[in-house]
Amino acid sequence: MKKNNLFQLIGLIILLFLSTKSFSQSIAVSKELLDELVAIRNYLYNHPEASGQERETALYVANYLEQLGLEVKTNIGGYGVVGILNGGKKGKRIAWRADMDAICKSTYTSKTEEQECAVAHICGHDVHTTMALGIAKVLANQKDEIEGSVYFIFQPSEENWKGAKTMIADGLFDVIQPDEIYGAHVSPMPVGLIASKPNYIYADYKQINLTFKKIKDTEALLSYVKSCFSQIQTVAQDSEFWQMQNLLRPDIGIGNQNTIFKNYITVEDKFVLHTEEDTVTISAYVSASNSNLMEAIPDQLRKKITASSYGKKLDQIMFSSNQFAYSQERGNINNSSDLFQKVMSFQNKNSNKNFTFLPLYGVIPGGRGDDFAYFQEEVPGVYFLIGGSNFDNGIIAMPHDSNFKLDENIIKVGVEGFSSLLLYRMKEKK
Repeated sequence: MKKNNLFQLIGLIILLFLSTKSFSQSIAVSKELLDELVAIRNYLYNHPEASGQERETALYVANYLEQLGLEVKTNIGGYGVVGILNGGKKGKRIAWRADMDAICKSTYTSKTEEQECAVAHICGHDVHTTMALGIAKVLANQKDEIEGSVYFIFQPSEENWKGAKTMIADGLFDVIQPDEIYGAHVSPMPVGLIASKPNYIYADYKQINLTFKKIKDTEALLSYVKSCFSQIQTVAQDSEFWQMQNLLRPDIGIGNQNTIFKNYITVEDKFVLHTEEDTVTISAYVSASNSNLMEAIPDQLRKKITASSYGKKLDQIMFSSNQFAYSQERGNINNSSDLFQKVMSFQNKNSNKNFTFLPLYGVIPGGRGDDFAYFQEEVPGVYFLIGGSNFDNGIIAMPHDSNFKLDENIIKVGVEGFSSLLLYRMKEKK
C-alpha cells in the first residue's frame, strides 16, 4: 500500500471516529508490565509449536495463570487451557479467546528441535497469547472490583481448523458458561487501531461438488460448468476489488460506508474434475459476503446450468437430487450485531488515546477465516482485527506472509483496549 493512502486512512479515522471520551476505568499498561509481556512474547516467538503440538506453550500459559491466582483447567480438546477469574461480585460471565499454535512451514527455522517440521509464528498467535495473559494479569489485579467471571480460553489447533471444535466436543461449555465471548487477530492495519463490524468480517467460503453420470466429453462438461459458475460472480474481472491493497483505501476500502467490498459473490479459479467408473464430479469453490447471498447460490447455479439445451440434458444425468447442496461446510465469523453496538458505545466513552475502536463496512475476500466461528455458534460474541503495522518503520503485519513483522506496541494497545472493554462490559447490565 502507498504511504499517502495510509495517511489518508488514518486521517479519515480520526475525523470520523474519535470523539470526547469519558470512560473512567481505561487501563494504562505500565512500563514494567509491558517489559514483562514483551519478554513473554519473545519466549513464545522463539518456541513455536505447530497445531496439535502446543504442549510446552500450554504448560507455560497454565503456570502463568496459576501464579495470577486463577483457577486453571488443562488438556481440554488437546492442549487447550482455560483460566477462570471469579470476581468479588456477582455478574456477567465473559470469555476471551486466544489461539496458541504456530504455522508448520519448511522455509522457516525453529529452536524447537523435536518438531517433525519447521514452525514459526508468522500469524501472530504468540502475540494473541501474550495479550490474553496481559489482560488476565490486569483484571486479576482488580479482582475485587470485577462483577462476575472472566474466562480465558487458550485454544490449540486454530491453523488447521480443529481446535475450537475439539475443545467444544471435550466439554468446554460444561466447564464454563459464558454469556459473551470475544477474540482478536493481528491485521495489517496501523498499530493503535482495533476494528470490527456486525455479522461477517470474512466472506463465507464453501465448496460445491457437482456429480454426473459419466459422459464421454468431460472437457466440454467442465468448460460448460465453468461458464455457468462465472455467470453467478458479481465482481468484474477488471475491478479494483481484486487488488488486496485496496482493502485499506479510504475511498473504497472496508472502512468506508461506500466500500466496494460488500454484497458480492466470487468464484475461485480452482475447478477439480474427478472421474470414477460410472460418474464424473466437478468441484468448485465460491465465496459470498453475507449468508443470504451464499444460500441463494445453489438455486442460481441450477438455473444457469439448465438454461441451455445442453444444460437440460445435464440436468437429466445429475447423480442426485441434492446436487447443489454444499459439500464442505466451514464455520464463518458471524459477529453479534447487538454486542457490536455495545462495543461502539464503549468506544464513545473511552478516554485512552492509545487505541481506537472503529467500525468496518466491508467484508474481506479471499477465503480467510478463523475457527473462533465455532465458539460464536454456541455463544454470542465479537471478533476484532487489531493493527500491528508501523509503516514508517517498514513493519507490515500481514499474517502468513514471509516478511511478517509486528510492532510490539500492539501488546500495549491490545491489553489496554481489551481490558478496558471487558471491564466496561462487566459493569453494563445488558
